Amino acid sequence: MKKTAIILGASGLTGGLLLEKLIHDDRYETIKLFSRSRINGLPNKVIQYIGNLLELYQFKNEFTADEVYCCIGTTAKKTPDKKLYRAIDYGIPVAAAKLAKENDIFTYLVISAMGANKKSKVFYNRTKGEMEQDVVNLGIPNTSILRPSLIGGERDEQRMLEKIGLVIFKVIQPLFIGPLKKYKIIDAENIAQAMLNLANTTSNTDVVITSNDIEQLAKST
Repeated sequence: MKKTAIILGASGLTGGLLLEKLIHDDRYETIKLFSRSRINGLPNKVIQYIGNLLELYQFKNEFTADEVYCCIGTTAKKTPDKKLYRAIDYGIPVAAAKLAKENDIFTYLVISAMGANKKSKVFYNRTKGEMEQDVVNLGIPNTSILRPSLIGGERDEQRMLEKIGLVIFKVIQPLFIGPLKKYKIIDAENIAQAMLNLANTTSNTDVVITSNDIEQLAKST
């Protein structure tokens, strides 16, 4: 029986790559996108629901699927207001997980961040950590939280500091061995593939998946 998938954040780098993979995957009959703006040129198997994701419960009746992929995320530069940042990076993933729980969706995957820690003194890391905790506490059977390192890939928007960081990281990549592997740059393509693989396997038992393990999961096709 073919499946239905939900994506939040399909207009972003990783979410867009995941969308492409799902479109070309015959296991999926329907892909539901929940976003603020419409993406043009998509095939009929993609259904788009447009609205304010900060009020995700307005889509409660439409939020039905076999799997939810939450690729939502912002940056301090794009969203300097901490209240709004938390509403996006904590509020949307947790609201999506609650809807998944209420609507009996048994697979939920969300992209977090490598520094996520609910006890961190750094606001951004603490926000991610609290999001992770509240998602896990909902008890969705197949929950996966991906903690990528610095994400590589071509973005439509220009992020100068991030580009500089990527250049520096690429230079020092050979030094990242052993426990440092999780700090290596990870391509968004690999994150998207890992999420798809995770949703279609029963062998993974880890809820939190670090960057180096994401790389390995992406190769397990």
